[in-house]
Amino acid sequence: MTRPRTALAVSVASAALVAVAAYAVMWVGYRQGWDWLHRADWSSLTQARDIAIKHPFWVQFWAGVSFVLGPVPLRLLGAVAMVAALVKREVRAALVLLACAPLNGLVTVAAKGLANRPRPSTMLVPASSTSFPSGHALEATAALLALAFFLLPMMNRFLSGVAITVTALSLLAVGVSRVALNVHYPSDVLAGWSLGYLYFVVSLLVFRPPMRVPIASGERTSELAGAR
Repeated sequence: MTRPRTALAVSVASAALVAVAAYAVMWVGYRQGWDWLHRADWSSLTQARDIAIKHPFWVQFWAGVSFVLGPVPLRLLGAVAMVAALVKREVRAALVLLACAPLNGLVTVAAKGLANRPRPSTMLVPASSTSFPSGHALEATAALLALAFFLLPMMNRFLSGVAITVTALSLLAVGVSRVALNVHYPSDVLAGWSLGYLYFVVSLLVFRPPMRVPIASGERTSELAGAR
């Protein structure tokens, strides 16, 4: 079982490096006022606003997506999963869920305070706080990855594939919703995804829950040797 564990660790580390680079580029680009980033951000916002003006349902739809995949529902879901982990006596997994779901707003507040970027002036719905990074993207990434980490080992490979697909589409949808509503620049969303992933990885490193993977359809999962 060493080979899958090693491959997983390499994948996680590689993705973390990409996330660090992406966040750094978005941060520096915003702070330095890079023209290409400014143009890319406003091009997406303008297109989304034009669609909203022509199709009022656009705002209602994406506002609904933004709420369903927003901080409050995901924190509640994470809290339920945390209790389930405690019932299963998986204390370290419960701590990861606690950090990445109910408490992830603390990371959002800190990151937004450091950047202090104003919201786009073209917002289609009210939104408080500042813009960089997207709290929705950050918190959805951390919470959904923590939930996947806890739930995937209980599933066979087919169900795991479905769950991974749903998670990926959900993260994409929440990011699109924030730009579609003109409450975030695309660079805010990319930074939110990146920081949310990094926060999830740091939580794993801090609490070191045993890492498990589905081994085959219809078979039970096995626990990989790891942090205990």
